[in-house]
Amino acid sequence: MTNAGVLADHQISDMIASGGITAEAPIKPGQIQPASLDLRLGTSAYRVRASFLAGRQRTVKERLADFQMHEVDLTGGAVLEKGCVYVVPLMERLTLPQGMTAAASAKSSIGRLDLLTRIITDHGVEFDRVPEGYDGPLYVEICPRSFSVVAQPGQMLNQIIFRQGKTLMSDDDLRALHAQTPIVSGAPVISDGLGFSVDLRPESGTLVGYRAKPHTGVVDLAKLNHYDPTEFWEEVHTKDGWIILDPGAFYILVSREAIVIPPMQAAEMAPYLAMVGEFRVHYAGFFDPGFGYAEAGGAGSRGVLEVRCHEAPFVLEHGQVVGRLVYDHMSAMPAALYGREIKSNYQGQGLKLSKHFKS
Repeated sequence: MTNAGVLADHQISDMIASGGITAEAPIKPGQIQPASLDLRLGTSAYRVRASFLAGRQRTVKERLADFQMHEVDLTGGAVLEKGCVYVVPLMERLTLPQGMTAAASAKSSIGRLDLLTRIITDHGVEFDRVPEGYDGPLYVEICPRSFSVVAQPGQMLNQIIFRQGKTLMSDDDLRALHAQTPIVSGAPVISDGLGFSVDLRPESGTLVGYRAKPHTGVVDLAKLNHYDPTEFWEEVHTKDGWIILDPGAFYILVSREAIVIPPMQAAEMAPYLAMVGEFRVHYAGFFDPGFGYAEAGGAGSRGVLEVRCHEAPFVLEHGQVVGRLVYDHMSAMPAALYGREIKSNYQGQGLKLSKHFKS
């Protein structure tokens, strides 16, 4: 009997062995993270007229018949154009038992490229959520927002976690955890999760972030540490502790707080209340056990914020709360921790672009 909580790496391996997770091609050990599984693109992408959910009575394949414009063969790499919407069948499919749900998210590097990628399922009524008992294929909707990209089969843009029973930590649980193992630098702001704020007063210099340029070349997702950042990004500087966000612009900023995810917890970045301003922090990520954890080489890691401004220019100020982390209990201790056994580009990070750009 699996304990309530988010499944750990060895439990995900057990699901693969028992047929709860299957795939067109054998699942590789490198896909399994401390508390999540990386999902792989299949061989075809379907350009569609609009984003959609299947709805309770329909399958994704049936909805594709309504909205598909043309099919794109990803074999050898193909361009997914900025501003267009694509649906790609994934290699993996799920057979979940009763009592187990799944949740998906873009991987860190994908969120930092402003790629809107969301998992959809047959009979689904929510993005990135798989209901208990689901037995069927998985698809990803991809909408490049800032840059056109080159994608190919087998690339891993999304990750999925598996929740057995009730996993969410209450605010009281979080306070007790922080007292035992500090989960954030400074005094915690705990209300429906752990609040975090934006850093616009760096310890040295005036660089506080990056803004995506509106007209750029294509980013090949297979090329790492390859692109000159200045061809795709403008630096954002301030001496005053505030910046003005431009409507429609996409920014990479960083949290003021250093965050820690202990070994028996996982976390998910959640959207913050719209009442705080005309912007959204793009929630790209799950945070695996060990993120920022000192014994895994972290000693606290900043959260990178992917921010898009909406209808009106908005003043964002240093220390303004812009998001929250929702923590989950783990079902079991992972065999590997993020940043220790699992190699990471972002352990101990500060302000950092995706791994496709030269650092």
